[in-house]
Parts: sequence; structure tokens; C-alpha cells
Amino acid sequence: MAILGLAATALGGCVTVNAPDKPIVINLNISITQEVVYRLDGEAKSLIQQNPGIF
Repeated sequence: MAILGLAATALGGCVTVNAPDKPIVINLNISITQEVVYRLDGEAKSLIQQNPGIF
């Protein structure tokens, strides 16, 4: 029993946490590309061509 208590005391060390001296820098190089693909019905396409000011 005494050996178990001594082993627990020896293994139960102290943990210290220190803040870093320099600030933490996170570089995020993000590239966002958006591609829009659309298809028009033949009637819709001719309607837009006949009325260019509709949009």
C-alpha cells in the first residue's frame, strides 16, 4: 500500500502552461471561384432577343 502511494506521488507531476512569447499567426490563402452555367429554352432565348430591355 505504501509503495502504491509513493508511486502515485512520483507520477503525479506538476503541469505548467505558458503563453507563447510571439503572437500566433494563421495564414489563410483562400481562393474562391464561382462558375455559373445556364441553359435557356429556345422560346425563352428568342423572347429575350426580341425584348432586350426585359432584364
